[in-house]
Amino acid sequence: MKRILRVVVTAAVGVAALGLIDTPVASAGCAFPNDTGGTAPHRSRPQAENRAYRPASFMLASDQGRHDGEGDGIVGLWHVMFVSRGSQYIPDDTPIDSAYVQWHSDGTEIMNSSRPPATGSFCMGVWEKTGRYTYRLNHVALSWNPDGTPQGPASIREEVTLDRSGNTYTGTFTIVQYDLSGINVLVPTPIVGVMTAERITAH
Repeated sequence: MKRILRVVVTAAVGVAALGLIDTPVASAGCAFPNDTGGTAPHRSRPQAENRAYRPASFMLASDQGRHDGEGDGIVGLWHVMFVSRGSQYIPDDTPIDSAYVQWHSDGTEIMNSSRPPATGSFCMGVWEKTGRYTYRLNHVALSWNPDGTPQGPASIREEVTLDRSGNTYTGTFTIVQYDLSGINVLVPTPIVGVMTAERITAH
């Protein structure tokens, strides 16, 4: 059955709503609640894949990461724009989030999303250095429906390349929202796209 659902579009200067016909709901930010407060449609994830998203695996990036002086170039505060690119349900170039992200020297990360705080605007991750200017981030979020009921865990995976100036980075992301079981994927995820970031300094 066709439904009219919304994608919340966040720009750097504010928040605007973009109505999408016959497209499942996505809200800008760490995860994607249904705007009716109910549980979104889902599909099962293969059991073999489940292990990659269990809580114990979220420590692996930090444990394996190399956080030497060169690797710490990513450390700092960033303004990051997420834009859909190649997603099945979300049109290309749809803004997904405008967030403030802090990468820490101990291999952890935290993001303050532009999504409503009641639905979970803060989420955390772990990162590792994969090359001279490249990094991998495994980001974890707990999502809530607008009515205050829990929705389930979300996974945001990023591959990032730091500019040689150290003041910008670009990359790709994949966002998957699960139900409370941590097994079933909620539509419209996975969402894939590209990101651009600018460093925020004290000056």
